[in-house]
Amino acid sequence: MASSTTRTTASTGPSRRKFLQRLAIGGMALGPGSAFLASCATGGGGDDDGDDGDDAPPADVSDDNPLGIAEDEPVEIYIFDGGFGDAYATDLHQPIFSERWPDVTINHNAAVDIGAELQARFAANEPPDFINNSGDGQMDTGQLISDGLLADLTPLLDAPSWDDPDVPVRDTLIPGTIELGSRNGTPYVLNYAFTVFGIWYNKTLMDENGWPVPTTWDEMLDVCADIADHGIAPWVYQGVTAPRYMNWPLLTMAAKLAGPDVLVPLDNLEEGAWGHDAIRESAHALWDLGQRGYYLPDVEGMDFRDAQGLWARGEAVFCPSGSWIENEEADAIGEDPTFELAVMPEPLLSADAVMPVETIRATAGEPYIVPAQANNPRAGMEYMRAMLSMDGARGFTEKVTSLTAVLGASDGVEIEAPGLSSAQEALSAAGENVVNWLYPTWYPTMENPGIDQATGALLRGAIDVDEWVDQCEAAAAEIRDDDSIEKYTR
Repeated sequence: MASSTTRTTASTGPSRRKFLQRLAIGGMALGPGSAFLASCATGGGGDDDGDDGDDAPPADVSDDNPLGIAEDEPVEIYIFDGGFGDAYATDLHQPIFSERWPDVTINHNAAVDIGAELQARFAANEPPDFINNSGDGQMDTGQLISDGLLADLTPLLDAPSWDDPDVPVRDTLIPGTIELGSRNGTPYVLNYAFTVFGIWYNKTLMDENGWPVPTTWDEMLDVCADIADHGIAPWVYQGVTAPRYMNWPLLTMAAKLAGPDVLVPLDNLEEGAWGHDAIRESAHALWDLGQRGYYLPDVEGMDFRDAQGLWARGEAVFCPSGSWIENEEADAIGEDPTFELAVMPEPLLSADAVMPVETIRATAGEPYIVPAQANNPRAGMEYMRAMLSMDGARGFTEKVTSLTAVLGASDGVEIEAPGLSSAQEALSAAGENVVNWLYPTWYPTMENPGIDQATGALLRGAIDVDEWVDQCEAAAAEIRDDDSIEKYTR
């Protein structure tokens, strides 16, 4: 069978030139958020000169081959070798794919620094067909989109699902998943894992010492005082590597206090948004923890894994994170057979808070993309379709202790991991009281280094809340005033 696409030659249009210039002066922009959109699923990542790239049609489309992939052409994938590792790909998703497509060779690659591995491939117009764009070396997907380097995933979402030909892929996803991976109505990113955020702790340690799970900030301070009296640090955060983890409880508590609408102006880059009274009060609470000596000593200079490792070994009690932490710190947690991981929603800052204490931040995450100018992009999308099968999603949950964005995929799954079970319970208790914000995805450099550095300085006491607000406002203004950055609103 003929190939579904052919490799295009490198464009010399303005979009491509700007991309190459960025690489030359310091490498591709990298950032910590999710990824998003771009060009054409058949491989045409056109440029400003009007060249639409490769417009070759797919192979024959049929009920058995809804995306029209070439059955004899290899597919090259890159998996981020981080918190989830890459065994879920080699041991689960690839066998599911290969059972249906035995003649398609899968060229598997794993990388810790995705950007460093692939930026030259993008520049040479030879990207792989499928990328797990995650980790500290995550490529700035917004910039990739602006440069026309990502594929529109509409063919995937419109295709019949792997398990039921009468149900399109888009209808198998938890509401909000497609929107999170879209810009201006076009889907570019599959956010596969479903993450529950909160404050993580060792339930056994809390129970043994009679420390109640605090539901208000006053209760939190009382519990912290008792913990400190026992010679244990009440809190840890992810050190110099990722102080932004503390932005998550900060903004969640602000939303509980004033309502979810307090988050919208942050995403919309509105002047003065970071100075809202609720955000100030929440920032003050976390600043005050440092003033009271409730952070793990010297955490401000630690790598995030070192800081989390000390927490997992009992040197601190509370740790902000997403539900991936159970897998990420499995080895350290496993050293203590009594460690029962649990997550708590952030306490209420005031009794007159607008949202209930059960409110949590939860969102689809862990982004996967298909480059527009890949050699075999439809096979990359077919690989995504296999991931979104019930077996693929359930197996992922069992293997890496993370929920997925596939509706009903965890139903009937026996979850032995206490942290993931706790996350499920928290999500159920929250009901519709789930919040999220999008500026880290839309504007990665606004969060890192912008807000990230400001929060790090706040936590270590180098600046006060007013100065933190000023620095956050400056980070937002830098994006707002840069005409080269496409803006989004919600």
